[in-house]
Amino acid sequence: MVDPAIHLSSVAFLGPLGTFTEEALLTQEDYSAAALEPMASIGDVLEAVGSGRADIGFVPIENAIDGVVRDTLDALIFDVDLLIQREVVLDVRLHLMAPRGVALRSVRRVVSYPVALAQCRRFFAEQLPDVEAVAANSTADAARQLGAHPDRHTAAIAPRLAADLYDLTILAEDVEDFAGNQTRFVAVCPAGIPPPTGHDRTTIVCFQDADRPGNLHGILGQFAARNINLTRLESRPTKQGLGEYCFAIDLAGHIADEVVADCLRDLRANLADVKFLGSYPAGGQHAPQRRQEADEAWRSADEWLTRYRSQVRSS
Repeated sequence: MVDPAIHLSSVAFLGPLGTFTEEALLTQEDYSAAALEPMASIGDVLEAVGSGRADIGFVPIENAIDGVVRDTLDALIFDVDLLIQREVVLDVRLHLMAPRGVALRSVRRVVSYPVALAQCRRFFAEQLPDVEAVAANSTADAARQLGAHPDRHTAAIAPRLAADLYDLTILAEDVEDFAGNQTRFVAVCPAGIPPPTGHDRTTIVCFQDADRPGNLHGILGQFAARNINLTRLESRPTKQGLGEYCFAIDLAGHIADEVVADCLRDLRANLADVKFLGSYPAGGQHAPQRRQEADEAWRSADEWLTRYRSQVRSS
């Protein structure tokens, strides 16, 4: 659920209608009940939230095959001051679609986002070896263009949602090369940190004061000494010159956890800067079960502690 302190009336997301971003957003009942505003770019989404024109921004940040979404990560590091409120993990399923009446054997061109086209090479080699690949601004935009201007020899690769929106027929389902492909999305807003749930993630960015041997080792040592698990480590250029990098880090835990707070304090005291991007509930298929297990373990430990503390004699 959305934080009750946030008056949620609008959510900006990467458009147009029919994107995987919208598909992921629609899985969040509290967000999808607000006014949904598709934006032309990730930068537009984040600017809308930063300026107050939208309450929440919803954007992709990482893909299982292609890695980090640089436009999102770099904007969060350098361009805006926003905090991640939650993450949503979506299975990416790509479908080949065309205007009604078009047969697979008639397809000569396939339009889609370049990354999506690259993720379907095996299907093309086996089913459409001579097809021409044509780049579009997004998978949904490819479907939108084809729906607006039907072509008997052109198909699009896009989410199922786009086929429904733009009156296209799915010619082939699940044409992606890797069945395990997933994309991670994040919701951001200007302020506020969700309460800890027992299965959380924290995102920070570490900036060095100078490029010295052992810098990264020193940063990682802070986490290793406290047995904090890192789930992602990404170096990004600081845009200050060649060889100047910062480190974007996802770690298991919440800033409200004492061990995490102690680690962040040490990092902040010893580095040029640490940018905090949020502590938020971890997403994924098994997240609810892990939160339940963490809650049960905490209750059991609390009962154990209470039982012994109740036996402490008064002086």
